[in-house]
Amino acid sequence: MKPFTLLFLLCLPFLCPQTTISAPNVLWVYVDDMSDWLGCYGYDAVPTPHIDRLAKSGTRFERAYMPSPVCSTTRSALITGTMQTSHGLHHHRTTLKEPLPDGIQTIPERFREAGYLTFNESKEDYNFTYDRDHLFSPEFDRPGIKGHLAGRNLSWLEQLKGKPFFGQIQLKGGKFEGETGSKYPAHSRVKEADVTVPPYYPDNPVIRNAIARHYEQIVETDQQVGAIMAALDEFGLSENTVVFFFTDHGCPLPRSKQFLYEDGTKVPLIVAGPGIPADAVRTDLVSGIDIPSTSLALANIPAPGYIEGHDLFAEKSPKRDHVISARDRCGIATDRIRAVRTDRFRYIRNYQTDRALYQPQYRDKFATFVLLHDLYEEGKLDALPASYHDPAQRPAEELYDLKNDPDQTVNLAGDPEYATQIEEHRKLLESWEQASDDKGRYPESEAKLKAVADQYGAERCVAPEFSFLVKQNNQPKSRIREN
Repeated sequence: MKPFTLLFLLCLPFLCPQTTISAPNVLWVYVDDMSDWLGCYGYDAVPTPHIDRLAKSGTRFERAYMPSPVCSTTRSALITGTMQTSHGLHHHRTTLKEPLPDGIQTIPERFREAGYLTFNESKEDYNFTYDRDHLFSPEFDRPGIKGHLAGRNLSWLEQLKGKPFFGQIQLKGGKFEGETGSKYPAHSRVKEADVTVPPYYPDNPVIRNAIARHYEQIVETDQQVGAIMAALDEFGLSENTVVFFFTDHGCPLPRSKQFLYEDGTKVPLIVAGPGIPADAVRTDLVSGIDIPSTSLALANIPAPGYIEGHDLFAEKSPKRDHVISARDRCGIATDRIRAVRTDRFRYIRNYQTDRALYQPQYRDKFATFVLLHDLYEEGKLDALPASYHDPAQRPAEELYDLKNDPDQTVNLAGDPEYATQIEEHRKLLESWEQASDDKGRYPESEAKLKAVADQYGAERCVAPEFSFLVKQNNQPKSRIREN
C-alpha cells in the first residue's frame, strides 16, 4: 500500500466523522379513560406541570385519534399495530378469545426479537389469547405487576440501567378513585359551579360533579407522570429513552367513552426524548396505530408488512387526510358504528339504527347514567340528550362541521348543502371497509354471544343479536325497536 493511501485511511475517521447513536429505549406511558384537559392543550382548570414540561421537551400532537373509544379494542389495535377490525379484535369484552392469525406478532415480541427487554406495568386487556412470557421478558422483576402504578415508588426501574428496553407503564387516569373507593375522587380542587357543561348533557349537579372529579383524576395522572420522569432521571435512563404519553380514549362521561364523537376518540399524544423535535406542535391528523409504527422505527426495527400505521417522524412519512375509528359490541351492548375524521368534518355511520345510542350496559349503574335515564323517563331532557335514548331518533349518518360546531350538536347529514361532503366521507369509509376487510361487517358467532350472556346474565342481554337466548318481547321498548 502506498504511503499516501495509508495516511488517508488513517485520517479518514477524523476527516469524515460518523456519529454512532444507539437506538433508544421506548417507554409508553399509557393512561386509562382520560381526555386531553391539560395545560399544554389549552385547559387551565387544574395545573399539569409535569405533562406540560414533557410536551415542552418534545412534540405535542393536537389531533390524535384512537382507533376505538373503549379500552380493550384500542389496546388490541396498538399492541398489534393494526386496526382492531383487521383481525377480529373489535368486540369489547370478548369472552371466547382466539390467538392472533398466523404471522401476526405483537409489538413487544418484535422488540424482544431485536434484543430488547420488554415489560408492562399492569393492564393489558387484549382481545386475543397469548403467552405473556412471549410478550414480556420473564426475567424482569416487577412485584405487583397485576396492579396499576401503585403510589409513586418506581425504584424497580433501576434494574433497566444499561439494558435496552421497550416498556409500558399503565396509569389509571379516569379510573383513579381516590381513597374512598368511589368512582371519582372524594374531593376536587375544581368547584362544580366553575365547570362548563357541554350542551349534550343536562346542566345538573351530577354531571358537574363528574366533570370536576375528572379534573382531579388528571391532577393525579400529572403527578404520576412527574414521578416517572424523575425516576428515569435518577437512574440515568432519560438520555436514551423516548417517552410516549397518551390515553386509550376519552373520559368516562356518557357520550365520551364508547362513542365516536370527538370526546370519545380524541386523545393527548406527546412524544419526547433523543432525536424528537423539542417544543414542537403538530396539527396533522394522527391515528393511535401510528404509535407502534413510530416506536419500531425509533428502535430501527423493521415493521412487518401488515403494520397499518405510519412512522410519525420519518422524513417522507405520508400525512393522513383522514382517520378511521370503530366501535362494535361493548359488553352486552351490541352495535356497529364507524367514524371518519377529516380536516374539518366528523362523519359517523350508524349501522344498527334499531337501537338507541345509550343501550343497556354496565355503565347504567354510574350516577351519570342513572340521572340521564331517570330524566329521560320523566321527559325532562332537552331534545339532543333525549335523542340518545330513543332508537326512533338515531340517524344512519351524522356529519359535523367541527370548525363551526365543535360540540357536534348539529347533524348536517340531511342538509343538501353538505351532500358533497357526505358523499366524500361515505366513499372514504366504504373504501377502507373493503380494503381492510373490516371484520365488523360479519355477525358474531352464537357461541361467542352465548359466552357473553353466560358472563353477564342472559336476562340483561336484550339486544336483537341475543334473540336466540332471550325472547324479543322482553326487550325494553324505550331502548330497542323492531326493524
